[in-house]
Amino acid sequence: MLTTLLRDSRALATLAVPLVLTQLAQVALTTTDTVMMGLLGTQELAAGGLAIVIFNQLRTMGVGLVTSVGNRIAAAAARAEQTAATAGKGEEQGGEHEEVRGIVRASMAVATLAGIAGAVLMILIGQALIWLGQDAAVVERTQTMLLALAPGLLPCLWFQVIRQFTVGMRRPQALLRITIASIAVNAGLNWVLIHGTWGLPRLGLTGIGVATSTVYLLSCLALYISAKKDSELAPLLSLNVAKADPATVKQLIGLGVPIAATYGSEAGFFSLTALMAGSFGPAALAAHTAVNQLVYIVFQVAVGLSHAASIHVSRELALGRTDDARRVKNTALACAAAVMTVVGIIYLALPQLVLAPFLDSGSDKALTIATHLLMVTAFLQFFDCAQNIGVGLLRGLDDTKSGFRITLIGYWAVGLPASWLLAYPLGLDTLGIWLGLLTGLATTAVLLLRQYNRGLASHVSEPAPA
Repeated sequence: MLTTLLRDSRALATLAVPLVLTQLAQVALTTTDTVMMGLLGTQELAAGGLAIVIFNQLRTMGVGLVTSVGNRIAAAAARAEQTAATAGKGEEQGGEHEEVRGIVRASMAVATLAGIAGAVLMILIGQALIWLGQDAAVVERTQTMLLALAPGLLPCLWFQVIRQFTVGMRRPQALLRITIASIAVNAGLNWVLIHGTWGLPRLGLTGIGVATSTVYLLSCLALYISAKKDSELAPLLSLNVAKADPATVKQLIGLGVPIAATYGSEAGFFSLTALMAGSFGPAALAAHTAVNQLVYIVFQVAVGLSHAASIHVSRELALGRTDDARRVKNTALACAAAVMTVVGIIYLALPQLVLAPFLDSGSDKALTIATHLLMVTAFLQFFDCAQNIGVGLLRGLDDTKSGFRITLIGYWAVGLPASWLLAYPLGLDTLGIWLGLLTGLATTAVLLLRQYNRGLASHVSEPAPA
């Protein structure tokens, strides 16, 4: 049993570790932008922060639209490999693997449509900000920033398609190198475009938007070139959108819309809890923000494990191996529990050290509140990780609608009311908000994992692919 768990963990880690590190590198990318904005001044930070929130909301939902691509490619590749093994020859590159090429073309079409629609919507939202009670000077800067960010949405989503392609083919190693390189490029471009170095115009805050869009374009090109240099990936990477099959496009949109809605729902849920925390004063909001950032950083481990587990499930089911698909769930949860246990012990043993990068040592009240929140977070992160893995496992079953429905129940029907009840009527303030979050995430995790077991059971009676 232990030997099997270790073997499965190594197989999962091969795919998960590059994805986890890539996610953490992306956090460093956005953190660099935030630091640069802060150096420009308070108004620039407010305007830039608002623009980034709008951009990230649309980007996240666009990424959701193409997230299922990796699962579809993993299943198609597994079927092609099985056909080749049965036939005893490698003709699947031109025959069976045409399915992979078709998925890539269709996903590029979806990403292009989403990128154009998102860019237009981004600019329209910027124009509407003045009607939403925002400061006029901040709105003007935000609108200019959004104009610079909007063109970057297209290469950002194209990058995600190629990323899902490489992950589905289980060859994501270039992702990490490119993402790490993009951090340095982004920081350099920010500095050059903000200050007008080397004779370039001094763009200030707008320079950060231009740098971000440029980095997305360069990252997309770098990942494409890397894939074309890979002898296994190159023959399958077809980006001819004109040849996209309408039926495949429709299928990807059908799978992607619930994922995009889930991502949007989760972002809205956590945004509302931030507003609730702010009602208890600046110290409470500062504590909430600091702990939430810690959760977000650790959450990237869950994201990597979720994607890796999802791809493995798609592959095992394509090969008719339901027992192996069931083990994927247990392995992913065991790996998550091991990481979260170590992190939880650090939270409980060294809270001031963990919080030092986020809170001034002179903010005694905020530090006290945040320390209490860390005690909740030490347990909350187990459920946060489990629910994210649950969403990924269901995606491996091509069941994205159940994941969306369950997260609506967990976040909005259980988590938000519990946070309100514990924070206000029961008088637990910010601590109550986080206990409500824990309740909602625990409910979501249990329901998602139960749904996965049910969905997997329905595959048991199905015959293995010929």
